[in-house]
Amino acid sequence: MEKIEMNLHFPVFTTENICHDCYKCIRHCPCKAIRIVDGRAGVIQELCVACGMCVKVCPAHAKKIRPDLARARYLLGSGKKVYASLAPSFVSFFKQYEPGALVAALKRLGFAGVSETALGAQAVSAETGAFLAQAKPGIYLSSACPAVVDYVKKYAPAYVGNITSVLSPLLSHARLLRREFGDDIGIVFFGPCAAKKNEADRHADLLDLALTFDDLAEWLSAENIDPARINAADYAKMVPETAREGKIYAVEGGMNDTLRDPKGGDIRYHAVSGLHNLARLLKDPPEKIDTGSCKLFIECLACSGGCVNGPVMPQNDAGTLSSIVQVARGYDGTNSLARTVDVPIDERIIAEPQTDPEVTEEDIKNALASVGKFTPADELNCGGCGYFSCRDFAKALLANKAEVGMCVSHLRQLAQKKSNALIRYIPAGVVIVDRHMKIVECNRRFAELFDEDTVLAYDSCGGLTGAELGAFADFSDLVAAALISGGEVERHNQVCGDKILNISVFCIAQNQSVGAIIQDVTSLELHREQVSEKARKVIQKNIITCQKIARDLGEHMAETEILLREVAGSYTEIKK
Repeated sequence: MEKIEMNLHFPVFTTENICHDCYKCIRHCPCKAIRIVDGRAGVIQELCVACGMCVKVCPAHAKKIRPDLARARYLLGSGKKVYASLAPSFVSFFKQYEPGALVAALKRLGFAGVSETALGAQAVSAETGAFLAQAKPGIYLSSACPAVVDYVKKYAPAYVGNITSVLSPLLSHARLLRREFGDDIGIVFFGPCAAKKNEADRHADLLDLALTFDDLAEWLSAENIDPARINAADYAKMVPETAREGKIYAVEGGMNDTLRDPKGGDIRYHAVSGLHNLARLLKDPPEKIDTGSCKLFIECLACSGGCVNGPVMPQNDAGTLSSIVQVARGYDGTNSLARTVDVPIDERIIAEPQTDPEVTEEDIKNALASVGKFTPADELNCGGCGYFSCRDFAKALLANKAEVGMCVSHLRQLAQKKSNALIRYIPAGVVIVDRHMKIVECNRRFAELFDEDTVLAYDSCGGLTGAELGAFADFSDLVAAALISGGEVERHNQVCGDKILNISVFCIAQNQSVGAIIQDVTSLELHREQVSEKARKVIQKNIITCQKIARDLGEHMAETEILLREVAGSYTEIKK
């Protein structure tokens, strides 16, 4: 059996021992980059784009973002000057702190300086604006979100040529920092994103590490640094300058706001967030879409609502109006069109298409049959397995990404068959009763314990479901006791008509349902009574015999006593 490995080299991984078979990660994963082995969900690295959706929705918190805090500490201890690149959504995650206090706290950790990733966003907008101004009519996709770029490369490769050939804001920021402070510096990013770790891994020459805001909060706590306790006089500033319009990148539509020309033009802007929505948007091939003389620029973000709803953002606050306002109030309404970029931030993007293994219709039918689905009516498409349809689940089975046991309806059918077989063939009356004292299920032996009308009703209706228990048997008090206690209750030798019954009641779900096993011990009791009667007769005979022996023995004892007295008297006379 294949084993899931906890791969710490990849941005998103599973802690296997706390993963439960809920399949919620499959349900929400836009790439279905999950493989189930022995009921545990592991990430398929080559299919994953590190959007972090599984991290966000996992109820057991088994999905994790790779921890790189130890590597960051090591980097700061290496003697290099290390700069922090702070994502614009920090004002939402760390909203309890003044920006200057957070910068000062980072410097106390050992960073040479703190800079806003939004500076790189402004450069990206300037470069993208210049490109669009010269571009031909057509569709253009933003390159700002690394998870989106990876998704298009893998799952919509026909649109790779439509992505603007510009580095992401983070990598652009790294180039700006190296131009400003030298190539020998270290750069560590802090943000709400898992996909940024892929950027750090693939562009080690530009970016050393990408950490999350959670990592930063943990680091500050471990070093006993509380930004709230830093005096205003000790606040520090961002370097080399404070960002302006780039701050709005953290919310959906923010990039578009930095590109819009107030004078108008032939460029139309659209924003889409969430990879499921992006997949729907790019469903049709680009050659079938005619934009006429219009240039359509689409800002694409993997997280619904933007980075303020990233996988590590507090879920009780992520994407709310207050979190958006925290970011938006830092935007001064300007655009980036007048900016010039004096460092190269262009990038060539190459498609990496991921294709499902080819399967035939016969293969799908066989896979469906393995989970008890032989006709279209059997395909419930309930989504319990995490897949949109039963056919999608069958394809996952064929791709070794899923297990038969994931089909909830199939498991229920198997459980029902086993239950029915046990109830049908157990050599006793069996009944299941709900809290309203109504029969949920019973076997024929239960009906046979009563009169012929009960058996006739059972045979004609295929059971006694829905009937009142009290109409057949009087042990409702035992049922009530088991429902309340959640334990087992027994009663022996209960007389029911001309039968004697032993009744055992056990709780199935406290205050909801109980089961009862009823044994007819009438013949056993009659046999026992017969044995007892014979035993009584034998005992009576023995008593009479013993009494006779005792009487005879008493007579002999009396005669012996008289004889001994006579002998003793004779002996006394001789002695005299």
